Amino acid sequence: MKASELKRGLVLQVDGRNIFIKDVQAQTGSSRSGNTLYKTRGFDLVSRQKFERAYKGDEVLNTVDFERRAVQYLYRDSDGCTFMDNESYEQYTLSLESMEDDLPYLTDGLEGIYALVANGKVLGVELPATVILAVADCAPALKAASASARSKPATFSTGLVVQVPEFITPGELIKINTVTGEYMSRA
Repeated sequence: MKASELKRGLVLQVDGRNIFIKDVQAQTGSSRSGNTLYKTRGFDLVSRQKFERAYKGDEVLNTVDFERRAVQYLYRDSDGCTFMDNESYEQYTLSLESMEDDLPYLTDGLEGIYALVANGKVLGVELPATVILAVADCAPALKAASASARSKPATFSTGLVVQVPEFITPGELIKINTVTGEYMSRA
């Protein structure tokens, strides 16, 4: 596949590693002969190391064939996070290290989680693009705060800390982008 066909959710084989692509941005060159660059952000599915690389539009990339299977988050313990396949009821456990970036977004009953399975082995999980969490703690809301006002840190029960507008109060449900970790809106 060519780099110009890259999209979020693919798994690439790069230097013998499986890389899950979380974000792709096209950047057009400024000169007449400027090539379009495709900047990718993702992570290694085994080591969970962050991955960033830019590709020219006509570069050929190797993709990994995998299956996306809908799973349900069951529980977290010292071994890792356990998920259950919604169709076969098979259970998969992923180590806490491999789930490190995703842990702050995992809550009971979270919908839209997919396991990436290749050759019967789970490569990793894909979270939904947004999650809704309740604010556990933040500074009190200011009466004169507007939507364009400054932000303040809000802490959620999962341990996640996100900058939110000043009008947000503890207990409110907030929509958060799981790719960037930023506040999007009230839920």
